[in-house]
This record gives sequence, structure tokens and C-alpha cells, in this order.
Amino acid sequence: MEKKQKNVLGEDLEDCSKDPVTGWFRDGCCNTDENDHGVHTVCAKVTNEFLQWCKNDGNDLITPHPEFGFLGLKDGDNWCVCASSYARSLEAGKACFVYVKKTHENTLKFVSIEQLKKYAIDLS
Repeated sequence: MEKKQKNVLGEDLEDCSKDPVTGWFRDGCCNTDENDHGVHTVCAKVTNEFLQWCKNDGNDLITPHPEFGFLGLKDGDNWCVCASSYARSLEAGKACFVYVKKTHENTLKFVSIEQLKKYAIDLS
């Protein structure tokens, strides 16, 4: 990345997770670009309930795919999830907590800052 991208608060975007390594660029951050059609911009602290909901919604993040370097997610992992998927999880009542300082500003095209703040675990 040439320039630090911004979070939903307009500040520099913080890293989401290096273990497991996440992000569209697999750089540990929810950075994005025009090729990221899934908009992988929400830094979520996933729960079993959220992961099962994602699987039922068509995005299986539980099953390992070692051929792609993906070991599968478990309860408590941080992961850059698709903004539209997170928006649907809110509507379904299955949303998990998020880190707003680690969530890319493009998320605001799908989820309001008010909704994100309700689920924020990094604001005091």
C-alpha cells in the first residue's frame, strides 16, 4: 500500500489480524481496492453463531482449505469479512462484534456508523 487507508472514523486503518492472516491482500489489514468485489472491509471478532450463519448464507469460513492457505476460522478469531455479508448478519440478528478502528471506511456504503458503534469492542 502506497498510502495508509482510512477507517470508518476517518483515521488511519489499523491491522485486523496476522494470526490468522486476513485481508483482501492477506496483509493482516482490511485494506481494499477496486478489484475487491466482496468488499472485505469489516474487522470482525467472529463467533460460532456468526460463522454458522455465514456458512448458511453461502460463505463457509469454517471449513479449512489448506490448498489456499486457509485453515478455517474459529470462535474468537479476527477476520476481514465482506461488508454486505455483515450488513445481512445485522438484519438477521446474527452479527458479531467489530473493531471500528480496524474497519475500512468503504464499509459505510453498506453499514451505518451508528450500527457499527453498537457492535464496537474498541471504543470506550
